[in-house]
Amino acid sequence: MLKRPPLVEHVMKYVYFDTCVYHQPGIDLLFRVIDIENMLFGSEMVGAVRGRDPETGQYFDDTKRYVDALQLSDDDRHKVYESNARRVYPRLDAQLKARGL
Repeated sequence: MLKRPPLVEHVMKYVYFDTCVYHQPGIDLLFRVIDIENMLFGSEMVGAVRGRDPETGQYFDDTKRYVDALQLSDDDRHKVYESNARRVYPRLDAQLKARGL
């Protein structure tokens, strides 16, 4: 009616999701529903959430292990861990490049 693109296309140009989810089923669902281009790695500082998962004995806030457990291509993994954030935050990218990173 408003002659706008479909909501999913329009919103996904402006909305990003982080991976600060505290269990594998949540990360699995997130990666099934959200396009890899809209995914940014996010984590608490290990130790910020002191609880341990009683099923695994691992700290809940160790969220990198959940992303590492996903079957992602090297390119997609790089997007999640680095290149998406550099695209979304161009000033950060410029500062990192200035430092040779």
